[in-house]
Amino acid sequence: MVTGVTGQDGSYLAELLLSKGYEVWGVVRRRSSTALARIDHLVENDDALDSSLHLVNGDLRDTGSLLKILRQVRPDEVYNLAAQSDVKVSFDLPEYTADVTGLGPLRILEAIRELDLPSRYFQASSSEMYGLVRDSLQSEGTPLHPRSPYGSAKAFAYYTTRNYREAYGLFAVNGIMFNHESPRRGESFVTRKISLAAARIHYGLQETLQLGNLDARRDWGFAGDYMEGAWRMLQTDHPSDYVLATGESRSVREFCELVFQEIDQPLTWRGIGPEEVGVGPDGRMLVEVNPQLYRPTEVDILQGDASRAGGDLDWQPTVSFQELVRMMVTSDLEVAERQAARENSPSK
Repeated sequence: MVTGVTGQDGSYLAELLLSKGYEVWGVVRRRSSTALARIDHLVENDDALDSSLHLVNGDLRDTGSLLKILRQVRPDEVYNLAAQSDVKVSFDLPEYTADVTGLGPLRILEAIRELDLPSRYFQASSSEMYGLVRDSLQSEGTPLHPRSPYGSAKAFAYYTTRNYREAYGLFAVNGIMFNHESPRRGESFVTRKISLAAARIHYGLQETLQLGNLDARRDWGFAGDYMEGAWRMLQTDHPSDYVLATGESRSVREFCELVFQEIDQPLTWRGIGPEEVGVGPDGRMLVEVNPQLYRPTEVDILQGDASRAGGDLDWQPTVSFQELVRMMVTSDLEVAERQAARENSPSK
């Protein structure tokens, strides 16, 4: 059972599980029009997969729907990937974020306990829980100091997962995942915002890209690698929490520079602070800072130590930072090219 199956992580995890012969039940939040773009290729190929992918309506805010699904499916493994995961949005919608991202995992765990299921449970925890970091590298033992409602909600879910493991003997683990990206990343997240904007600029669909803190540093990896790590955590003999990270930290500025290099528009930075801009070889302003995009409390740097996952799970990231950027830019150039073709086609 996979919550958040229509998201970036859920789509990669569903692919992985289906390739291993699993029967996958994906929980989809009911909408007037369900967004299935990331798993369309799996739904379309359902017959070829011997009907191994099933979509069911459910909501982390609705205990009744979770009980109904768990009672029906009785899953061997439960992967909770669903959340309100936009840090900036969490400042605007703190109560909603706490309800979905914090209390949602509690509802699943309590339902598993109440139904006395043997399910193994994976909680998608976040490096944002570390927040105001004191260690140069963050590991499983690093103290948590979240700096956003999102980080606080994830910390609640993290401790809840540990408590259900210790109090009730559930096989429940936290995967403390540092930033992980892909061409399927939501367009509001900074990496995808950058790669898509660069592609649109390349095709004349957009003039500039607006960003907030250029100097925030993150440990960026490939989402598919992290879902492999999540699966491995539930195959161990004893439940435990693990950090998944690349061990490298890059700034938003560096990510931006590499993306624009990919479209042959290397950036030169001029000005300082809110007045800083990135200009292309021809002098055009391509990137500008918008102070309204700053967070009320910033997380300056995140860099993970995944050595324990490497030793216990034999897990290592396989996609380099440069490969990840190239993958995202290549995909978004195709997206922008199709959009440009539609906009330039003669009207019927």
